[in-house]
Amino acid sequence: MKNYPKWMCWLSVGIIAMAASCSNDNTQTATLQVRLTDAPGDYQEVNVDIQDVQINAEAGNSNSGWKSLNVRKGVYNLLKFTNGLDTLLGSIELPVGRVSQIRLVLGSNNAVKIAGQSISLATPSAQQSGLKILVNTDLRAGVTYKITLDFDAASSIVKTGNITYILKPVIHSVVEAESGAIKGMVDPVASTPAVYALSGTDTVETAYADQSTGKFLLKGLSAGNYKVSFAPKSGYLPKSVDNVSVTVGNVTDLGTVKISQ
Repeated sequence: MKNYPKWMCWLSVGIIAMAASCSNDNTQTATLQVRLTDAPGDYQEVNVDIQDVQINAEAGNSNSGWKSLNVRKGVYNLLKFTNGLDTLLGSIELPVGRVSQIRLVLGSNNAVKIAGQSISLATPSAQQSGLKILVNTDLRAGVTYKITLDFDAASSIVKTGNITYILKPVIHSVVEAESGAIKGMVDPVASTPAVYALSGTDTVETAYADQSTGKFLLKGLSAGNYKVSFAPKSGYLPKSVDNVSVTVGNVTDLGTVKISQ
């Protein structure tokens, strides 16, 4: 976290005003992280080839609306992510609203290790084109969400012969909000302030009031109390709002904040 002295904030108002004039109203997006975990299984390794994770924000089973995360492609040994451990597959910023499904796209390089021997897992083509998992979650502006894909390795591997196995993934999704946010609107809009969320003397998050609407959003905040400071352009007076409470999964609305001349 970075501490910005007050004098630096006031000296930078010219630059801030320019940045605000280019800013968009960013109050209608949320951040979604997708993580992978596993329940323990009676194997030495369970290696799954993950090539893509896609999010669908459309209702029902629509084939439109799929968006790919910036996924770390590769082979993951699921047994490294048991007993509370997980790994980040990727994240994406999405418009607020309902997220209905996740699609996990697998490659063909899947294997299980038993008694020191690595055995390829046959993977049905339907799973390589995308395994759909229902999530049905509503996203709120400025909040960071975590979707954990709980891959049940023990139930996902089916023995079909002496040394023949098929991968039939059994995956459960768990959705959790990870942060909160603060939103509001400045009046007059022409003051175009930079807006800071402060914890003690540390600046935790910075935003800019939109030039057209005056709206601002301080997102991705941990639960706690913050001071919200406004550094408007020349001709307007700085302002602060103390003891703004933030809770996980919620957006604290400051309403309209008056900026004086």
